[in-house]
Formats: sequence, structure tokens, C-alpha cells
Amino acid sequence: MATTRDVLAMLSELVTLTALDEGSPQSFKVRAYEKAGLAIQSDGRDVTTLTVAELVKIDGVGKATASKIQEFVATGNVEKLADLRKRYPPEFVELSRIPGVGPKTLALMRAELGIENVEMLRAAIDENKLQSLPGLGAASEAKIAKAIERLGLTGKDRRTPIADALPLAERLVDDLLGLTEVVDARFCGSLRRMSETIGDIDITVASEAPEVVMSYVTSHHEVADLVVSGATKTSFLTPGGLQIDVRVVAPDQFGAATLYFTGSKAHNIALRQRAIDRNMLLNEYGLIDTSNEALHGDERPIIASKTEAEIYDALGLPYIPAPLREATGEIQAGNDSALPELIERSHIRGDLHYHTDRSGDGRSSVEEMVQAAHESGYDYLAITDHGVDLAINGSTAEEMLEHRAHIAEVAEAYPDMTILWGCELNIGASGGLDYDADFRALFDYTVASVHSHYDQTVVEQTDRLLKAIADPTVHSIGHLTGRYIGRRPGIEIDYDVMIDALVEFDVALEVNGALQRLDAASDVVRKAVARDVKLVINTDSHHTSELGRMDYGVRTAQRGWAPRDLVVNSWDKARFLAWARQR
Repeated sequence: MATTRDVLAMLSELVTLTALDEGSPQSFKVRAYEKAGLAIQSDGRDVTTLTVAELVKIDGVGKATASKIQEFVATGNVEKLADLRKRYPPEFVELSRIPGVGPKTLALMRAELGIENVEMLRAAIDENKLQSLPGLGAASEAKIAKAIERLGLTGKDRRTPIADALPLAERLVDDLLGLTEVVDARFCGSLRRMSETIGDIDITVASEAPEVVMSYVTSHHEVADLVVSGATKTSFLTPGGLQIDVRVVAPDQFGAATLYFTGSKAHNIALRQRAIDRNMLLNEYGLIDTSNEALHGDERPIIASKTEAEIYDALGLPYIPAPLREATGEIQAGNDSALPELIERSHIRGDLHYHTDRSGDGRSSVEEMVQAAHESGYDYLAITDHGVDLAINGSTAEEMLEHRAHIAEVAEAYPDMTILWGCELNIGASGGLDYDADFRALFDYTVASVHSHYDQTVVEQTDRLLKAIADPTVHSIGHLTGRYIGRRPGIEIDYDVMIDALVEFDVALEVNGALQRLDAASDVVRKAVARDVKLVINTDSHHTSELGRMDYGVRTAQRGWAPRDLVVNSWDKARFLAWARQR
């Protein structure tokens, strides 16, 4: 049965494919689907229970879109979407992620050069064929080639960005958990370890009725093509070409199975060797006692299998969170009781990168965003709408002062939560920031971020960041590289020099929880942690529906071995405010 999240995913796919079909992301149909998605998010109701008449009463949902929603809820499919999928298969859609390759350019490449996938595009570039197309010269061709390389689209195996894979995996797991026959379900693999791109999705299900689960999976609306359909395992391809493997295990084997299928391979090998050293055998069925050589096969007693924690404990290790399982020292650290007290979602006391409709790209009011923060249990909050220098989305100094007064009025209803008037300052091409220094000093809290000029040299990019870090009005650096995973490479910088500056000026480095960003990346976080750089985990929310990003940011920080005490928004209010005000 479809859910509101499934409907939103369907509308999002319509946006992507219709933009290709119309040749523009700004066409009327594209904007209609986008507007409908935002309206449904804001409405908050379960749209799968609404009639067409009720749907069109939602401001932003037209009759044509409402009919498609009804068709999807009733059948699991939309005829228009199915037609678009045939005309624009996944390997062609992948081309649209490349910077410089918009819908019109893609249509031209397809019509004139017959380009259908990344391999064909690379071949055309190797032969300088793009230069023959109107509007594309040698410089454009070189930029596209560099983008392909930096996005990692050079291999034969397709990789799916986490922003596309994780929401899908979460929806599927939620669907499975809705079955009465399912005891537990979890997505595993590199996705659970918070890898930025993944090859496929592994889902493990605990159930005593595998036939019911398999029947449900094979009839799911996300199934475009069955690869394997067995008694306890089904593999299928989604309409987007992503392979999903669903395995059913007995409930008392769920821990062993999720541990095995989460990986990484190197982490599992190290665990298996540790088991062997202790006269045990570890596999996907459990941790088995092999000390009695007279016993074989099923005769051997199972020491632990129900939960991962039990297995780690039986191996003499603390529980190791999935994001750490990359064989980069976590097992030795666990053995030596040297794992850090990792940051956890429950530790977070506030969000310090938070937009309202004062920003041109914000979609919820101050009142709505503050209420959402209150419901999240935050002790403090920094509202950081865009500064004046960000075209279209920014606010003048006068507008910001009016905004401060509005925030103060709203704050009166939340006496237990400290609400800071802040700003997301734009870092200009040469490191300049919005407003003059005296006005910037009025803000309670600021985050400075790069939003443009992505093609500068490493030296130029590093210099602009250093100037922002050295500015006394800056508390933190937001989404460090400005990347969109799988779609836009971030700026290239000298990380060691940048980290030195963060230490010197006591500026925090943001871990942005937006799935398309996860920036700073986990490897950069680990470098920063090694130097005791302060971190801040934020959602960069522009709508009340986006506060769940905090969990993604926390898991990315965990992947970078971030300890709780380095994360400034895990501190109690008094400690955090003392640090913020000393700036």
C-alpha cells in the first residue's frame, strides 16, 4: 500500500523525467509537480486517503496532478510516468547529474551524436565530438570531462548517490515493518555504513513466514524487473535501475545476518579471524562454539546470533556502530577500550543552521520552524537565513533587522528555548562576506558558506575559506565544499591548511545533514577530529519536513569518529552560549 512518502517520491521522479522531456527544469509541468510536492509536505495529511476533490483543495495541487496521485495510490503505477521511464532509462537520466549537461544539451547530444549513457559521452569527448554541437566549445567539453572524472562516473559499475538510495531504503523497510509477520527489518550494506554512493541495497528481514514476505516484495510497486525470486531471497531492479536484495532470516539469526550483510568485507574478515582465535566460527547464521572437536555442524552450540551487540560482546568487544565498520582501526580501538564516546542523535541540543521563509528558498514560516524545533526537544536554535549577497535568496540589512524583531516576538512563546538571530553568510570569490563588519557583529550566531565560484584553483579556494575563518564575526563554516553528492563536485581545497585555521581561530566545522551534501565529508571530519577541531551538526532545513536530516548528520559524524565533546551543539546551553558569545 502506497504512503505519502511514496507519493512524494513519485512526484520527484516526475519532476526529473518531465524536465528532460520538456527540455527545461522551469517548464509549467515541472513546476506544477514541484509545487504539488511542496504543498503535500506542508499539508501534513496522509494524501493516500484523499479523493481528487480533496486533493485539489490543497493549495498547489492541480487536478491533473491529483489524478496521477489517485492513479498511483490505486494501482501502484502512473501511466505517464511509465511512458517517461521508457523514453528516459536510468543510464540516460544519469547524464543529467553532470554539471553543464542540462536537458536541452542532453536532447542535442542524443539527437546529433546518439549519446545514451556515460560511456558513450566519454567516447564522444575523447573524439572531441561535443565541440561540433551548437553552444558547446572546447572549454565546455573540458569542463564536462572533468566533472565526469570528479563525480566518479568513470567506472562500469553504476553508483547511486545516498540521497537517492537512503530514502528509498527507509520506505521499503517501513513497508516491510508494516507486515504483521515481520519481527524486524533493516537495510544493511554500505548504505547502513553511510557511504556516499552505493552499488545496491541489501535489506534483511526477520520473520517466521518468509513466503508471506517474498510474496509482498515481488508485488511491490518499486519492482520493475525481478532478478531472483526464491523462498527466502528476492532481488529486483527498481524503475531507476537500482538493484535491491531482500533476504528473510529466522528472528533468532537476525543479528548475525545484519552484521554479515552490513560489512564492510574487511571488518567482517577481522571479526571472523578474532572468532577463530577464540575457538569460534562467525558467519551469517551466528557465532558458533567450535572448541569441542567432537561436535560438527548443527551439533555445535550457537553462542550469539539474535543481536549484533551480543556477538560483539561474545568476541570481547563493545558494540561498534555501523558507520565505523570500515577496518580503519575500530576493532583494535574497541579491544583497547579506546573508542571515543561517539556523538549520538540523543546528544544534540540544538540546530545552528536553520532557514525560514525569510530566505528566498525557505518554505516554512518562523512560527512553523520554531515550533518544529520545540517539538524536537531543542534547548537552543539559531535561525540563519541567507545574507544579502546571495542573489534572490538573501535579505538586506533592513529586512534582517525586521526579521530579528519578528524572531524575538515568536521567541516569547518558548521561554525554555533560546532562539538566536543568525545568518548564513555567503563567502564570496575572494573571501568577502555579506554586510559590513559592524552589522555582522550584531548577529548572535553566523555560519559562513560557499555558494558559487566552484572552478577556482585549490589555492584560490583555500584562501577564500581562510579569510572567512579569520573573520571575527564567523562562528562556523557551513557545507565546506558546496558539493552535491553525485551531481556537483565540491570545491578543491588544502584541508590541512584549512584545519590549521579552524584550530587557530576556534571556528567550528559543520557536518551538514542534508543527504545531497553530507559536507564536511566523513574523511575530512576524521582529520578535523584528530586536531580537536570543534564540530557542529546541522540540518540546513528550509522546511519543517527536513529536521530528520539531523540523524544523517550524526551518522556522518560518527563515520568520522566524532566524539560527543567536540560537537558544540551537544553542549548544554550555558556552555554553548558562552562559546558563541566569546566570538
